[in-house]
Formats: sequence, structure tokens, C-alpha cells
Amino acid sequence: MINLSVNINKIATLRNARGGDLPNILQFAKDCERFGADGITVHPRPDERHITTRDVYDLESVVQTEFNIEGYPDDRYMKIIKEVLPMQATLVPDPPGVLTSDNGWNIAKNKKKLVDTIQELKSLGVRSSIFVNADIESMHLAHDVKADAIELYTGPFANNFSIDPEMSVENYVSAAKIANELGLRINAGHDLSLKNLNYFKNQVQFLSEVSIGHAIISDALYLGIEAAIAAYKTCLS
Repeated sequence: MINLSVNINKIATLRNARGGDLPNILQFAKDCERFGADGITVHPRPDERHITTRDVYDLESVVQTEFNIEGYPDDRYMKIIKEVLPMQATLVPDPPGVLTSDNGWNIAKNKKKLVDTIQELKSLGVRSSIFVNADIESMHLAHDVKADAIELYTGPFANNFSIDPEMSVENYVSAAKIANELGLRINAGHDLSLKNLNYFKNQVQFLSEVSIGHAIISDALYLGIEAAIAAYKTCLS
């Protein structure tokens, strides 16, 4: 079974639109777990436009499944990781101010930063995952920097899926095969949805986890979050 981690950033966006505590982030996270989510993902950006730093610390005592904290590994992010000690830290190359993650790491260019950060995560007992594009070179470089896991950036797959499903997934099939041979845990995320998830899962072997936020929260507006999680879990079963 491939794990489903629910990214709850969009719930925080909705709350922040009016201030206050509605919807309640902590209750939503607990409900996601109760309805079958295998993990909770957050991305506390510096501008706090959705998940805030305070949210992360509050969630630490609530989340009972895998807690996955995404972020750019600057001093602020690493302070959070050291104090919260999530099960997984997913390193993304987002500079401040970007709307959403839209590319994997240039690992060669950022090798020292990644090596130092991953070494620190290992000393903390936190699984390291790095956001990567689906190419063979990135798989070998992820292994070279001693990452525990990769998260395949699936934006290009989702963008091309309706045009040519087979073409859209071929790089991911090859990349996952190499990553598995290198001993890397394989995660995936970005624009995966009920329209494309089952196909992706059936084609790309060795997946451990998918992280889904925008699509599952959008589907929950129509289905309710319990039914939405069940639908995504069915795609992964």
C-alpha cells in the first residue's frame, strides 16, 4: 500500500482569509488521520501565507501518523526541524516569494548545502527527502548527497497527462527504477489528482508515499474530506 500524506496548507489559507480559527487546523489534521491519511504534510513558508510557524509547533503534539515538514533549508526552517523533530523533512529549492514549488533541486549546484543539511538531519534522527526532477542524473546525485528519500516533482506529468499519458510518465518510470536500485525511498507530489493518480501509481513502481494537498482539498469541497481521502486511498490500493 502506498501511503497518502495530506498537505493541509490550503486549510490554513482558508482560515487566514478571515483570521480567527475557522477551520481549525489541529482538528482538521486529526480528522484526516481518523479518515485514513497516513501522514500530514505542511510547508511553513517565511511569509506565513498559509501554515504558520505556530501551527507547526501546535501540530507536533497532535499528529500521530507521519509528520512531514517541507521547506527551504535556511536557518529558520532548520530551527523548526530541530525543535519539532518530525518523522520526515522534505527539502525544497523554493526561494522566498514563490507561489508554489515548481522545480526540483539543482543538486550539483547546491551539493554542499544539501550534504551539510542532510548530515544534520541524520544526526537528529529525521528522515531526509529532497524534491527532485524525474531524471536519471538527479537520482544518482540524490544518492551522492546521502538523502534517505526523494520526492519526484510530478508537475510535468500532470501537465502532459491529458495529452499523452504514456509519454508523460516515462521519465518517472525510469527515474524510480534507478532510485530503487540506489536504495532511495521514493515519494511523489505536485498536481496529482483523482484524474491521474491511479495511472501514475500503476506505471511507476516502488512508490512509498504521495503527498497531495490542493487537489484533495478541492475535491473535499464536493465530497467532504472523509470521502475524498477514501477516494484517494482507493486509487493507491
